[in-house]
Order: sequence, then C-alpha cells, then structure tokens
Amino acid sequence: MKTKQDSIFSSKTLSYFLQLAETMNYTQAAQLLGITQPALTQQIKKLERTVGAPLFYSVGKKLHLSDAGRTMLAATHNIYDVLNRATDEIQQASNANTGVIRVGLLASVEDSAFTGFISDYYLDNPEVQVVLLNMTRHEIWEHLKNNQIDLAIMYLPDDTIKNWKPYESRRIVEEQLLFLHHSEKLAKRKRVHFNDTIENPWVTYPESYFLSHILKEAYKNQMVDYPQCVAQFTTPYQITQFLNRTGVNTALPNSFYQAHQEQIHAYAVAFDPAISFELAFVYRKGKDEIPRVAQFLEGFDRYLETKDYLSRVAENRVKLNE
Repeated sequence: MKTKQDSIFSSKTLSYFLQLAETMNYTQAAQLLGITQPALTQQIKKLERTVGAPLFYSVGKKLHLSDAGRTMLAATHNIYDVLNRATDEIQQASNANTGVIRVGLLASVEDSAFTGFISDYYLDNPEVQVVLLNMTRHEIWEHLKNNQIDLAIMYLPDDTIKNWKPYESRRIVEEQLLFLHHSEKLAKRKRVHFNDTIENPWVTYPESYFLSHILKEAYKNQMVDYPQCVAQFTTPYQITQFLNRTGVNTALPNSFYQAHQEQIHAYAVAFDPAISFELAFVYRKGKDEIPRVAQFLEGFDRYLETKDYLSRVAENRVKLNE
C-alpha cells in the first residue's frame, strides 16, 4: 500500500530537488524540468515538510543549501548510486546478444556513420534492440545520471559538467570547425584568420549549443568581435539549407562537411588557429563492461575499420592544417 511518505519521496520529487540543488535558481530549474515555478515550489515545500526542516535558504536573491539540504543531497545521490549499481550488476549478468542498448546522440552531431553502423549491427545481432535518441546536452547528462541511456555520442570537452567522477569517455575522432563562406577572395586560402570571417552575416546553432559555445570562446580568445548572426537552427541540415539559399556564412564540423560536401554550395576552409574538439562516446563507469554494450562498442570499432568515412575526416583535418 502506497503511503503519503512514499509519494513524497518519489523519483520525480527527488529529481526536482536535484535540479534545484544544481541550478540554485527556481526559474531556471523549472524551465529545465518543463514545469511551472509554482509547481516546483510546491514540491520542494512538501519535501521540506516531510523531512521537517528547510532545505534551502536565501541571502538576497541568491539561493543556498541548508545543512538539512546538504544532508538530503548526499542521501539522494546515494540512492541513485545504489539503484544505478544494481541496474549495472543485473545488466552485466545478461547475454551480449539480447536486450536493449539506449544511445543518446547530441542533436548537432553528424549521424550517418552511426545510423549506418546500427543498421549493420542489427543484421548481425537481431535480438539486440538499439534505441537512438536525439538529445540536447542537458538531456544527455540527465539521462546518463539517471541511468536512462547506456551511451552518449557527444562533443568534448564539456565544461557544463563539474563532476566527471562517475563517467568515462572513449574518443571516436578528433574534430574541428570549418568556416563555410561564399567569398571569391578567400576561396583559395587553406586557412582563414578570424578577422576575415566577420564581414558578412552568419547562420549558427542556438547560443546554448556546444558548437556555438566553443565558437564564441574562440573569437573571444582571438579578441575578435563575434560575427553578426541573422538566423539560428538546431541541426546542421537546416543550417546548410539556409546557407545555400541566402549566401551567408557559418561554421560546421569537418565530419558533416565530409559527409555532405556535394550538397553544400560554399567554400570550406580551416580557421587559423584551428577550432578543435573531439567526438566521443560518454558513459557511466562500468557500462563498457556490460556484455551487450562492450560488444556494441567493439562492433563500432570494426565497422569504422571497414569504412572510409571517419578516415576521410581525419585525413582532411591533416590537410587543412598543413
């Protein structure tokens, strides 16, 4: 029989508490959770009544955890750790050739290599169901933390995560951003300085996206004004379509350009200095020991050995930096 106490300590209530403890801002936490601020406030007050003490307190406009809040935060992390370890132990005892593998794919990542591999993987492992989900960075970290996905495919380094202890990464390929433009005077250059990229307007990813973040940091480090942005889109396909039809500039990952250069009606050149990062698998520690996940990762390595897609990415990166 479910008691009132059970319902207060539900997974949903604890996830609300964790989100508020992470952001220390009711408005931001509510937006990330997809609920209203009054609904979040109500849940936190219910939790505080249950434990018999305030979990947060304010100094001016700044929110802080109380002593009781810090105790509750440690206990909540312990609960999730126990559940995640139990899930991993159960999965580690499972068969490599059956079950479900859930993969979170960062929405701005070029996906052709992964969808191609998953199709081939199914033919060899028909009893393993692979679920590929397009996600934002925030969604990926939430799902990794709560053990809702086994693997994430994303760009690194990611400084939005303060605690990397529970996670491991496995590099897929080193990436870099290419400057895409329509300028004849820049057409024959092998590299382009940041100062030469701001004459015309740009189309970009939204400001919260990883690639927009590293692009802004690169311009800031070079002490060059960030280009004027006239449109923002969430996928490289949308950006490419806008680029082709309007003649504006943009920056896209080398991997996407290599996979779709025939459809991109623009010149591509490396930045000077290069804007580099890596594409990687990210997962909770121990996930790569689960038989079906280990087999999946090994299968992906073999797949890349037989395909030239990522080899072209690496080779093109070398040529661009010669």
